[in-house]
Amino acid sequence: MSYSRRNALIAALALGAAIAAPALALQGTKFTPAALADAQKAGKAVLVDVSAPWCPTCKAQHPIINSLLGTDKYKGFVKLEVDFDSQKPDLKALNVQSQSTLIVYKGAKEVGRSTGDTNAASIEALLAKAL
Repeated sequence: MSYSRRNALIAALALGAAIAAPALALQGTKFTPAALADAQKAGKAVLVDVSAPWCPTCKAQHPIINSLLGTDKYKGFVKLEVDFDSQKPDLKALNVQSQSTLIVYKGAKEVGRSTGDTNAASIEALLAKAL
C-alpha cells in the first residue's frame, strides 16, 4: 500500500471514529411511561425518539439529533428512545404509527412531532419548540 493511500485510509478511519463517538456518547434512556412522566413533572424538555435498528431514516436522524443534543443550547433535553419493533403498547399510547417519529415535549405539553425528517434545520426547529 502506498504512503498516500495509507494516510488517506487512516484519515478516513479517524473521521469515522470522530463521527461515531458523539452518537455513542449521547445514548438516550429507554422510554417508559414512568420515565416520560418523571421528566414532564420536572418540567424538562423531552425528545421521544421512535426508531428501529433496520430503519435507514432513523440512522440518518441519529447523528443529527446527537449533534444537537451535544450542544449547550439543547443539553438539558431528556432523550427517551422507543424501539418500534418491541414497544408496541408504548407506540399506541403515544399515537405513533411509524418508526423515525420524533416527539418533543415542553414539560407535560407536546409541542411538536415529525416523522421521516432528516433535515438538520427542521429537526433543530422541532427541538427549539421545547425551549
